[in-house]
Amino acid sequence: MALRIHFSSDDFAQTRLAQAPDPLWEVLLSLHMLQTGDGPLVFGQWRHRLRAGLDIDTRRLLALAPPRGYSPDFLTPAAGAGGLELGINALQCTPRVRLHQDLAHLARSSGRPLSPAARDLADGDATALRELGDAVRAYHRRALAPHWPRIRAEVDADLALRARIVSGAGGDPFGRLMRTLHPTLEWQDPVLIMHGPHVQGDLQLGGRGLLLLPSFFCWRKPTILQSEDLLPVLVYPIEHTPRQLAPDQGRAGHGLHALLGRTRAVLLEAVAEGGTTTELARCADVTAATASHHVSVLRDAGLLVTRRVGGAAHHTLTPLGVDLLGGRAPGLTV
Repeated sequence: MALRIHFSSDDFAQTRLAQAPDPLWEVLLSLHMLQTGDGPLVFGQWRHRLRAGLDIDTRRLLALAPPRGYSPDFLTPAAGAGGLELGINALQCTPRVRLHQDLAHLARSSGRPLSPAARDLADGDATALRELGDAVRAYHRRALAPHWPRIRAEVDADLALRARIVSGAGGDPFGRLMRTLHPTLEWQDPVLIMHGPHVQGDLQLGGRGLLLLPSFFCWRKPTILQSEDLLPVLVYPIEHTPRQLAPDQGRAGHGLHALLGRTRAVLLEAVAEGGTTTELARCADVTAATASHHVSVLRDAGLLVTRRVGGAAHHTLTPLGVDLLGGRAPGLTV
């Protein structure tokens, strides 16, 4: 089974990469992860801490976001790209017709009747909308805000890698980007084929283009928002490493002493210019194995993150790494 996403010349011009993680998409996808056992090495500790104190508002959010199948489109308004509060404001201003349509779809796809709170939402009740926004804000504060610097750094690293792919050698930057987003995505110009057991049919973008959004809580396979009257969004998972959300992640003070020494300083500066492990080794005049070891120390200290494209490892500074070098970072744009 597959979904075929058709691009016109206008769609090529309108397709773009997101500039940052979208907090409402991360809220929705983290609610999915909270209800599964997926990714135990990455999400296990985070999930255990949250499950120990679920309140009634979080349980209502979970009912709106089942871990499999359809979740209401209104939970991820386009305004979320501008930040949490803009997204919540847009969520609370969702038109009644959209609320009714999406929640009816949720009831059909899940095979379960709506809860009383969800029925109030479907009726466009102002109090229900206000409480939904408050619940999203409280959930984000508890579940995501403590980890947001790490989430932002990981997504920024993916975006920097995509920018490097687009700016690389070759005459087809769009196709090169599409072919490297995810293994389940197949590019057959001018069609992007999304393989998977739960997607099928054809999506005509109709000049709207496609927003490409990397996500920390998207797991294993991309997901797509394909409503006829909303901007199409393709959310794809970034690469993960174990314990990314462990309590000590994102706080590099315990590892800064390991940065002393010429080789690691040179490697960190070389990462700011972009490059693979082999290229970094050349800059520091060390073997690839030695460079890989030092890069691992820098990564454990929270100063860089690593993404793989094909057989090559590409490294990008985290905000902490940028600060340590006085704000120097690669000026990559899409």
